[in-house]
Amino acid sequence: MRRLEPAAVIGVMSRDVTIFRKFWKATTFSSIVEPTIYLVAFGFGFGALVTEVGGVDYIEYVGTGVVASAALFASVFAGMFNTFVRREFQRTYDAMLAAPVDTEELVTAEILWIACRAGVYCMAPLLVATLFGLDPRWTTIFVPLVGFLTGFGFAAFGVLISALAKSIDNFNYVTSAVVTPLFLISGTFFPIEGLPAGIQAIAHLNPLYHCVQLVRALVLGGLEAADVIHVVALLIFAVAMWLLALWRQRIRLID
Repeated sequence: MRRLEPAAVIGVMSRDVTIFRKFWKATTFSSIVEPTIYLVAFGFGFGALVTEVGGVDYIEYVGTGVVASAALFASVFAGMFNTFVRREFQRTYDAMLAAPVDTEELVTAEILWIACRAGVYCMAPLLVATLFGLDPRWTTIFVPLVGFLTGFGFAAFGVLISALAKSIDNFNYVTSAVVTPLFLISGTFFPIEGLPAGIQAIAHLNPLYHCVQLVRALVLGGLEAADVIHVVALLIFAVAMWLLALWRQRIRLID
């Protein structure tokens, strides 16, 4: 942390904000519409067959769970593709490092900006679910913080993968073998308690699972002391991915 100069971090983020003004409509559209489609399709598709899950209306169950997918999709793909393109094709990072900006500040600023966007976009499914009957508690105001923390971890994961990948085509392996399975066993659409014991163990290590549990507790009013475990799990994931992303990007950016 001592290596991070606030002015340098803010400078990099200000560039991201300036660029974002030019394509915010397309980015916002994809980040909001995709989770909303999941919400509508599963909420009313399966909702016609399953009315309640664990005493919660299925539309509320899915509406709170899809928040995790919104945070995931808004962060991991931006971390992978944006970072790779700016480093390998546009050479943006080479220009930035010629200024008084270190690798740690550059990478941290990129992750922070992506996480901020994820924290905002994760509210879209809740707004849609509210139109269909979700009655959120006042603690819902803390959901963007959960989205930010989750987005930070997965943005850092995406930045790490972009530093490891030799080609942009390699991202297909990560999307199919890592991102999609994590999304499916996060407890978004069905309880993980019905899964085999081995898969349940993996699911409990899944950061998205902890995000879903926190969001449901905040929105539906079921916060307990045990939810601290979910916060700690997300913090550990975020810090670990951030440190690994700094390490690998330093290797790729510095000769």
